[in-house]
Amino acid sequence: MNHSRRRLATIGGVALAAALALTACSGSGGGTGETDGGGDGDLTPVKLQLQWLPQGQFAGYFAAVDQGFFEEEGLDVEIIPSGGDIVPQDALANGDVDYAIAWVPKVLGSIEQGAELTDIAQIFQRSGTLQVSMADSGIDSVADFEGKKIGSWGFGNEWEIFAAMAAEGLDATTVQIITQDFNMNAFLQGDIDAAQAMTYNEYAQLLETVNPDTGELYQSEDFNVISYEETEGAMLQDAIWADTARLADDTDYQDTTVKFLKAVIKGWVYAAENPQEASDITIAAGSGWGPSHELWMVNETNKLIWPSPDGIGIIDEDAWNKTVAGALAAVNESGAHLITEEPPSTAYTNDWIQQALDELEGEGLDLTGEGFEPIDVTLEEGGN
Repeated sequence: MNHSRRRLATIGGVALAAALALTACSGSGGGTGETDGGGDGDLTPVKLQLQWLPQGQFAGYFAAVDQGFFEEEGLDVEIIPSGGDIVPQDALANGDVDYAIAWVPKVLGSIEQGAELTDIAQIFQRSGTLQVSMADSGIDSVADFEGKKIGSWGFGNEWEIFAAMAAEGLDATTVQIITQDFNMNAFLQGDIDAAQAMTYNEYAQLLETVNPDTGELYQSEDFNVISYEETEGAMLQDAIWADTARLADDTDYQDTTVKFLKAVIKGWVYAAENPQEASDITIAAGSGWGPSHELWMVNETNKLIWPSPDGIGIIDEDAWNKTVAGALAAVNESGAHLITEEPPSTAYTNDWIQQALDELEGEGLDLTGEGFEPIDVTLEEGGN
């Protein structure tokens, strides 16, 4: 599950159909290593499972399709959205897809339950999760959560909250956890003291909403914003996951993995250098957001990826260890733990992303984001 407004099933269906129209229609799941006998030549079919519907959060993958980067690597990639009905790591563990995009803490929980999955590329280098309150709320830090109504989406998105609270010595039972929808309505209606938001989505929803007291759009100074990236609860988010056993034993899968990662890297470099075009691509892929919201989303997503000093996708050991420590410390309001032991050494590897980066050296690509500069985006009412 990921962070967007819930849409009616019919709208989700339109988004899915549009996304599949943009992507190449491949064979059945787990088809890596096979070839497509169609008129486009012998392309290896690959299925990539997203954790939500098409939107700027996934711009690099859609750009890799649109710009032909996957095809250049001999791959026929089908991007499969989820409207919350598909858990990415489950789809991968079940063999329905070849790769999946999911947050690290969510997959750590699945790994402890028996899933054999490996993080092969840490696309998001930093957390984009926020907790937002009104400027006069007195909630300026996680320590101020005690006795307050704290919004959370659930579905595994809540663990940063509990990890940050644990670091502050706050028992989860000292706050009232309010399940919020993937929008800011309950917060604006006063039902939540501090709402969960992503930098690239729900926070923008606030800034594109009219403040009834002023008749103008809300401004950043109207809110207190706590960034989990600046807390001990920060956890790694969007990563590319692969099947651990196939990585170990299947040489075709190994070869495809490197090719897949090379194309993904090119897609994200394209999104960094062409945010407007990347935004247009995700809208064409079926995003239901308006143009200013979509451009904001691409721009803010780029900020979570770039710079990547060691190369895009490289998993920073310190950030990984911090995520694991937070996952071990996090205890929810019912007393449940996310994980109870360290994950196995197979939970992540830099081998495949490093090979992809090495093979792209000399092609003139900014693989670290040294030259990355975010753009200024003006949000319009309703994200239009």
